[in-house]
Amino acid sequence: MTPHAICVHQPGDATVLSYEPVDVAAPGAGEVLLRQTAIGVNFIDIYFRTGLYPTNLPCILGQEAAGVVEAVGPGVTEFQPGDRVAYAGVMGAYATHRLINAARLVPVPDGVSDELAAGTLLRGMTAQYLIKRTFPVAPGMTVLIHAAAGGVGQIASQWARALGAKVIGTVGSTSKAELARHWCDYVINYSEEDFAQRVREITGGQGVPVVYDGVGAATFEGSLDSLSLRGMLVSFGNASGAVPPFAPVLLSQKGSLFLTRPTLAHYTATREELLATAADYFAALANGMVKAGVGQRYALTDAAQAHRDLAARKTTGGIVLLP
Repeated sequence: MTPHAICVHQPGDATVLSYEPVDVAAPGAGEVLLRQTAIGVNFIDIYFRTGLYPTNLPCILGQEAAGVVEAVGPGVTEFQPGDRVAYAGVMGAYATHRLINAARLVPVPDGVSDELAAGTLLRGMTAQYLIKRTFPVAPGMTVLIHAAAGGVGQIASQWARALGAKVIGTVGSTSKAELARHWCDYVINYSEEDFAQRVREITGGQGVPVVYDGVGAATFEGSLDSLSLRGMLVSFGNASGAVPPFAPVLLSQKGSLFLTRPTLAHYTATREELLATAADYFAALANGMVKAGVGQRYALTDAAQAHRDLAARKTTGGIVLLP
């Protein structure tokens, strides 16, 4: 089979995604040749496609996938041909085959399918660093998680509840509200009511100590208004657009608040951090703290439709492309 990939030659809408044959060389020192069996689709892919996140062009989109090791380069001892592996946070995933640094791969344990690993690893590791390290969730807390029916939201909400927190989740539609009620203690449809006001009602006027916000511009001010004194807004995504510039004094005026804008790359910067983050997520799947699934499957050649559906918020849970 000739290797193929989804390439982007210029920023734009979903029509710029081009399915093309690509050359894949033999693995060099420290590299692995991977035959990919499932590829995850995430909102960050849209950011790179549109140019919101600049990158060198042409490029191959995609941040996560799972597959089988076909060959290893000199110096690779941790993996061998036939091993099932996955990765997240490495550009170039929308392809049938690829070379990748072995240090960016994690083993996929028995009991976790390739589709589940590819469709949820990035979101699972994101949820892990958000609720365990950026602002650690503790028993008895009440936390606010936006887009609770989305990929990160589903996982983070379940995990936070398993850690003993009460979870307030926001969604944008009635159908997603029904879904989110399976893992949230309270669900707010922010297309129908003021979520900040509702959070104050739920918390007796106190607000929450932390808001995990992957939505961005549309929820930013409301997120600040949902926080208790000295609370933290963890702004980790821009699904509705980037947060506009603001004066830092706003944080003082609203309660001496904290704001952080973390990324997965900075929480998996070492090999040890990467392995521990992935292992913790896979363990949460194994012990039932988190139940994750793949909601939508598309052929790799239909990547443009996957992008359209994701941008239109027609998807729930993990999304995978199948080569």
